[in-house]
Amino acid sequence: MTFPPTPSQTVGPFYGYALPFPGGGDLATGGITVHGQVFDGAGAPVPDALLEFWQAGADGSLRGAPGSLRRDPVTGAVIGRHGADFTGFGRVSTDADGHWLLRTVAPGNGYISVCVFARGLLHHLFTRIYLRPGPFTDSIERGGTLLAVPESAGVYRWDLWLQGEKETVFLEFG
Repeated sequence: MTFPPTPSQTVGPFYGYALPFPGGGDLATGGITVHGQVFDGAGAPVPDALLEFWQAGADGSLRGAPGSLRRDPVTGAVIGRHGADFTGFGRVSTDADGHWLLRTVAPGNGYISVCVFARGLLHHLFTRIYLRPGPFTDSIERGGTLLAVPESAGVYRWDLWLQGEKETVFLEFG
């Protein structure tokens, strides 16, 4: 007896059909913007990746407000966040050029956790975006790949490389 492959046994992309939601990258208004691109090992943009973000609030608290997603009262479809409550969670897909964008507050603990889903990955990857250098980024090899680059006041760029010479540091939890 054989069974069809499950999503973790199948090379995507299938993330864009049900997982992204309107305003998924808008965790909070009036804070900071973090953006970048996802690249494969050959340096080509990845147009079908999905990034999930978890982070502490500005005060360092890990308690975000639940249920900020709104639904259309007639159809029940998700129409996006209401923009008032910080939840600490976001989900964005990359565009045709591998770009993504997150609007949020500066995390009180200095970093944003990232989970990466992309074509060719049978299992998701974990990493972090640090807004400033610190003991963790200074103590590991290639720690600079975790640092966002300030572009202007409140705007940071962080590119994610899945493989190759510029490969982002990925974390293993177990």
